Amino acid sequence: MIIVMSPAATQKEIDSVVTRVTGAGLRVHLSEGKLRTIIGLIGEKKLMAQLPLEAMAGVEKAISVTAGYKLVSREVKSEDTVINIGGVLVGGTNLVVMAGPCAVESREQLLESAKIVKEAGAQFLRGGAYKPRTSPYSFQGLEEKGLKMLAEAREVTGLKVVTEVVDIQSVSVVSAYADVLQIGARNMQNFQLLKAVGKSGMPVLLKRGMAATINEWLHAAEYILSEGNFNVMFCERGIRTFEDYTRNTLDLSAVAALKDLSHLPVIVDPSHGTGVWKLVRPMAKAAVASGADGLMIEVHPNPAEALSDGSQSLTPANFQALMNEVGIIAAAVGRKMA
Repeated sequence: MIIVMSPAATQKEIDSVVTRVTGAGLRVHLSEGKLRTIIGLIGEKKLMAQLPLEAMAGVEKAISVTAGYKLVSREVKSEDTVINIGGVLVGGTNLVVMAGPCAVESREQLLESAKIVKEAGAQFLRGGAYKPRTSPYSFQGLEEKGLKMLAEAREVTGLKVVTEVVDIQSVSVVSAYADVLQIGARNMQNFQLLKAVGKSGMPVLLKRGMAATINEWLHAAEYILSEGNFNVMFCERGIRTFEDYTRNTLDLSAVAALKDLSHLPVIVDPSHGTGVWKLVRPMAKAAVASGADGLMIEVHPNPAEALSDGSQSLTPANFQALMNEVGIIAAAVGRKMA
């Protein structure tokens, strides 16, 4: 349920409503817009039903949110959420780029990659230290050793670091080194992990499960927000369909759908979405045109030698070309590179 306060409501009236509902055992989320304040209620419906919400001073109306996801929805917050990650703004009119190798392979490889993406204009360095792979015999990542390399690359370049957490135990370790915690596609519905990153308070990049519906994806985000963490970004990375030419089918309609249903920023990963490096640049441009708030691109100094996902990784020259092309599209749709 949400409480819509009158445009003329005073701060005292808003505080009084918050005190009343929290005293009844409910949690609240305040969304202060330009014209009015909206109070989202979290808790049991029977507790809400016992409160004379619309009789409280300053309350315009109380609305029952029909969707199972509440805090994520536009009903609770009509304005776009903008997340401040160490001075880099994600959302609104900004367009951010997260780029780097699929996996941290060595100090030299990572530092070279970081310098390449920084010079091309990216704001975030992506790289996996923990690598959940389909095959148990594939490269699984350098774990904390890789995290230390990512932290060093941040010191050298100033890039913010986004990297994956694979289980509850790794949340505190990764949080000590990273700026953004990534939830991979395989863990989108690992609800205990979602609760853990919610409690961490760290910015979270929530990738779509390879067979997840948009509704399931929205509910996964709700798990994180329900723990009090509103710094969440969606990441469309393709879904599994009948098509086998591409690794996945990049669902850009999901970008438009999420923008209609939710206030949270949306990032698109055309590297995993296609699995074919030649398709990454055109799909990146399409993603920006469709309304994405950012891109996640795999870049490797030498894709032919990559230990993970070399076939979808861009060379430095191709990444620079992508950034040039994306800048043109961004300007055309009223976006600016962060």
